[in-house]
Amino acid sequence: MSIVVFHFFFSMPVLPPAHLPHFIVIDTCVLMSNVLRHLLFRLAQAGYFHPVWAEYIGVEWRRNASRIWNVTPEILDVEWLKMQQQFPLANMGDVSAYETGLKRSDKKDWHVIAAARAIQQKHPESTTCILTRNIKDFHRAEIRNLGLYLYDPDQFLVMCWENHQAHMQALLELIPADALKIGRQAEPLETVLKRERLFRLNKLTLQQQALQFEPAL
Repeated sequence: MSIVVFHFFFSMPVLPPAHLPHFIVIDTCVLMSNVLRHLLFRLAQAGYFHPVWAEYIGVEWRRNASRIWNVTPEILDVEWLKMQQQFPLANMGDVSAYETGLKRSDKKDWHVIAAARAIQQKHPESTTCILTRNIKDFHRAEIRNLGLYLYDPDQFLVMCWENHQAHMQALLELIPADALKIGRQAEPLETVLKRERLFRLNKLTLQQQALQFEPAL
């Protein structure tokens, strides 16, 4: 069965959308962070957005996780299956047909853009973004001309904070407990956020803490 790929060329605003995008394509490099993965999935479970990936993103994640974390492929296969069960509409499957016409972004990341185009074709009325640490590998004009948004985790989580601050605070408080569950030592939130390169989010949390402890006049 042939797949017809529609090319979307919109006049995109310079500023990000006022609300969170409806669909978030999560790149492998983001999924590789336990902190980011748990936080994003909890935000998605709250209904703030829908996570999206493709089969090859799963292949990359399992391969890299097995090598870096020294975990057997069988365990990661089970974890990947759990992710599909948790978000049954997230996996766009084989999206290679949606790589047609891509030229200016790094070729090794075309599958990520293709996943975004696949969900965009299903829901053209909704906003779709790519969430990646490797911003430089995506050609901004190409992404913009496809009607897509591009964020790094810090940018996106700051948007989540601005839209849902109370819930974000509650979710961030779960991070130390997540470390304990996998046998690691709990660390101060500031330490974790800095290590994850979430510098703007960390600044917002510190500002909020300062307000909470500021004496009333």
